[in-house]
Amino acid sequence: MIALLNQKLVILFMTSCLVLSGIPAALCMSSAPVVYVAGDGSGDFNCDGKDDHIQINQALKFVAENSAYTTVHLKGPFTYVIDETLLIGSNTILEGDSSAKIKLVSNANWAAWKPMIKERSTGSSGITIRGFTIDGNRGGNSNVVSGKGYYNLIHLSSCQNINVYNMYLTNNHGDGLKTDKCTGVKLYNNKIYLLGHDGLYASSCSNVEAYNNIITCRTNSGLRLYNTNKASFHDNVITSEGSGGAGIEIQKYNTPSMNDIEVYNNVIYKTALAGIWIFGSGSYSASTANVHIHHNQIYDTGTKTSNSIIGGILSNGFGGLIENNVVDGTYGAGIVQKTVYSPAPSGSGFVLTVRNNIITNSRSSSAGGSGYGVNNELKGTHSFVLQNNCFYGNAGGEYKNVQASSSDIKADPQYADRNSRDYHLKSKAGRWNGNGWITDSMSSSCIDTGYSSSDYSAEPQDNGGRINIGAFGNTKYASKSGTPIIDNQAPVINSIPDVSVEAGKSLTFTVSASDADGDSLAYSASGTPSGATFDSKSGVFSWTPAVGQEGTYSVTFEVSDGKLKDSATAAISVVNQENPSPATEEVYDNRLREASPNTVYKSSSFIDVGGMNSFRYRDVIRFDLSEYETSGEVGNAILSLYWYYPSGTSRPGDTVIEVYRPAASWNPDYVSWSKKDNGVAWNNAGGDW
Repeated sequence: MIALLNQKLVILFMTSCLVLSGIPAALCMSSAPVVYVAGDGSGDFNCDGKDDHIQINQALKFVAENSAYTTVHLKGPFTYVIDETLLIGSNTILEGDSSAKIKLVSNANWAAWKPMIKERSTGSSGITIRGFTIDGNRGGNSNVVSGKGYYNLIHLSSCQNINVYNMYLTNNHGDGLKTDKCTGVKLYNNKIYLLGHDGLYASSCSNVEAYNNIITCRTNSGLRLYNTNKASFHDNVITSEGSGGAGIEIQKYNTPSMNDIEVYNNVIYKTALAGIWIFGSGSYSASTANVHIHHNQIYDTGTKTSNSIIGGILSNGFGGLIENNVVDGTYGAGIVQKTVYSPAPSGSGFVLTVRNNIITNSRSSSAGGSGYGVNNELKGTHSFVLQNNCFYGNAGGEYKNVQASSSDIKADPQYADRNSRDYHLKSKAGRWNGNGWITDSMSSSCIDTGYSSSDYSAEPQDNGGRINIGAFGNTKYASKSGTPIIDNQAPVINSIPDVSVEAGKSLTFTVSASDADGDSLAYSASGTPSGATFDSKSGVFSWTPAVGQEGTYSVTFEVSDGKLKDSATAAISVVNQENPSPATEEVYDNRLREASPNTVYKSSSFIDVGGMNSFRYRDVIRFDLSEYETSGEVGNAILSLYWYYPSGTSRPGDTVIEVYRPAASWNPDYVSWSKKDNGVAWNNAGGDW
């Protein structure tokens, strides 16, 4: 009976669990707002590396249907292999560990325009994708042509408020993020590497922003707009690895307005085609096509020199302002207006104002042109206005089909280090080197020579009251104007100890100081006692106090670099000469000559040290202090050596004298190189020390 009852309870519990599992807020689900997907069994939805789209879509559907939940989190490390599109709904975050990867199955055989991730329904809003890798498995799906709509990583249509960030998007045949008819699109802080089409392709969108992305192109552009307005691309780094398209592509067709487009603070280099390519076709008013391109560094772009779509900035069908860029070493031309892809739009009045740019070292190519600084191949309908640009080293010359400007500079801009692509301008007053301000031996002619009405308020002081030409003009990293501002530092006097001297005895010491600026220093003293001398150049103080001058004297010493000062005060005590010290009775001086090892050289009038003709010379000196009291202590002793130079000779270099206390006594009457006394040899020939 008990066993049967237990069976009924078990059946009842299992039935209840099944019923509850059908309720959206399942009892075994993680607490709101995050649902976890894992490959190790620890998730709310668990995958095995095959058909993982099933569990991920279940998690996304659960979040879409339960308002308390907002987030699907992919645990890593794990590769989630999918064979169907993931569907993300409104107000949903799809995120993952940095070690989590979504990867397309090999041999997927999907139709064109079927992406790996798309919106759950048209009109979705509040979509966030962040933190993990999406791998399009290009090598495992090699039966399609890149750039034809196959296997886009993310493709969203008619959606609002889209954020894609901190992602690694790589290795597919299509776009990284494609958006059609969307508003509020942000792509930022991503690494986008070798995709099959564009990193971002925004078509018929508005309010689009892409920034802080690192993009390496393979097939088409890094960032692209088509019939999209209110867009900005800034602070991105874009390049290619031998193939690909333009760094940034801006395209207009017919009437949709593209007159609020800003491209700034990007570094674009070594792209296969133009650094920035702007073009339009169809029929529209020039007022509907306008761009503002500023503060970009564009170099070595257009490496596919057999293609005509090359240059630094290539445009047709647009007007606008191109200012404060550096365009260096680009193929074909620095800035050019010409038709290279589709026919230019009908009509005229397309004016580009080119202002405060540095355009240098443009290179010729077979298809792109002769390497002009600025080139207009559409002079019947398009034009340039040039204002305060710097041109230097362009292979084809500065202008083609362009009216030169008297405000332009034709001189070396003095880049800080072109080989390292450091385009800051050299300055005697101060240049930013990435870590701090340094000075140069020369100043660039591009400093303070920009357009007179341009804003310069962001430049550091001294900014000369005028904008710099180049990519750092009107930024906090603009090179400074004028002469260097020297921040003088005061000299520092070294400490001077208090001293004591007996009346009748000489006292000499040197006052010294240091100066961080290396300035010349002058010394002075106040309160010096009668009879004392002080040298203002050397800092030497000398005094022999007379009997009757006993007492304590306070002397203040001062050092100056001509502007700033430092000082120190020393107390000099003069005491009675109660027990005058007797003079030394006798000094014993013996030369030791290796060449005459047994000869005694006694009481020489000179000492003989050093070496000559392979033989060494030493000297032993002994002072007779027997008349001093044995309990006394020598507080100060000076040994003065005077150098003798025969007439017509000079000192060839500094001489170092080494003085040692001997390890054994010797007899002045018998000491030689070999012996220290009569019949007694040194332990070491030449003396024991």
